[in-house]
Amino acid sequence: MNSFSNKLKIFNDPIYGFVSLPYEIIYDLIDHPYFQRLRRIKQLGLTNLVYPGALHTRFHHAMGAMHLMGQAIDVIRSKGHEITEEEAKGVTIAILLHDIGHGPFSHALEHSIVSDITHEEISELFMSRLNTEFNGQLSLAIKIFQNKYSKKFLHQLVSSQLDMDRLDYLKRDSFFTGVSEGVISSDRIIKMLNVVNDQLAVEAKGIYSIEKFIIARRLMYWQVYLHKTVLSAESLLVNILRRAKELAEIPASRTGGKVDLFCTPALHTFLYKKYSEKDFQTKPELLDIFSQLDDNDIMTSIKVWTSHADPVLSMLCKQLVNRKLFKVELQNQAFKEDKINTIKNNIKKRYKLNDKEVNYFVFTGNVTNDAYRADKIRINILTKDGNVSDIADASDQLSIDVLAKTVKKYYLCYPK
Repeated sequence: MNSFSNKLKIFNDPIYGFVSLPYEIIYDLIDHPYFQRLRRIKQLGLTNLVYPGALHTRFHHAMGAMHLMGQAIDVIRSKGHEITEEEAKGVTIAILLHDIGHGPFSHALEHSIVSDITHEEISELFMSRLNTEFNGQLSLAIKIFQNKYSKKFLHQLVSSQLDMDRLDYLKRDSFFTGVSEGVISSDRIIKMLNVVNDQLAVEAKGIYSIEKFIIARRLMYWQVYLHKTVLSAESLLVNILRRAKELAEIPASRTGGKVDLFCTPALHTFLYKKYSEKDFQTKPELLDIFSQLDDNDIMTSIKVWTSHADPVLSMLCKQLVNRKLFKVELQNQAFKEDKINTIKNNIKKRYKLNDKEVNYFVFTGNVTNDAYRADKIRINILTKDGNVSDIADASDQLSIDVLAKTVKKYYLCYPK
């Protein structure tokens, strides 16, 4: 068997069934340690503490989005729009690697491990490094990913309000959580795709599938991604890392030496010093260290920290490991200071905390849900007479116009 046929593997996906790898380089990229790391990063962070089946990974999602991209390319080509083989390969690589920059627990720790740099920016750094390793074969993929390529609809297939990323994660997250409200007809939506004036569009007969897609997205955010118990768990995780960083930053002059915190070498690098986007640009070795970080580094450390001498860190870690999560109140208005202070005073007395420490146990925040944003790359509906309009205008469902409005809710967390 020659090397070419050996790399065109088939894998069995629980959502789509048998999926084929379309290009040799796809196999090589999947086989790379940078990509294999995604097997060890859960797609939905700590959502499995609410929905026990939500243990799927970024690896699963990336492979699924790649499969949908292949379907979209075939449909668009069948409608007379040119996508060269190089462009098809480039956009397939772009969607495969779109999440390669995610850190441990995905969005939950987006700004806790590193600061002032997003997972998309880290993805670009990984893609640039891989492009060097693969002798420039990712150049077109990077242009598409950055929206710098002439055919703008290719970028929209990777990143827009109706991209292969969203089509896969809604269907996949719905499957693994068991939340049926997130089920969408990705096959139907992809078959209705078209291109008008270099913009992605959906033929009018697919409008009801798009309406369902937007409604499913709104429901999945409230029921899964922004579920109040998920907010509680992920806020607890963020506070654990914040407390650990605070201890790590205590000057040696105050302690007779740095506070001893068990952690893997990779986590130690980012725990004991803050790094920003500029640092990643000027210190190439940081990217390799970041590539060694995954969920295991964090959870192993948290398990050990349950016995740490610092009572705040120890208590927070025990609550997460044993799923003793904070109570969460959710409402449409900001919580009054009087109520927050009353709860803080009670918790301070109960756990013998000072004014600073109590903020790890009693805290507020807010979340927003915008299922559709008309001010972003909009979802275009193509009518039979060739006219194009925004989904919010074309839909005969009043709900789409309502869903286009951003909803903000406020939460208050504290020990039960």
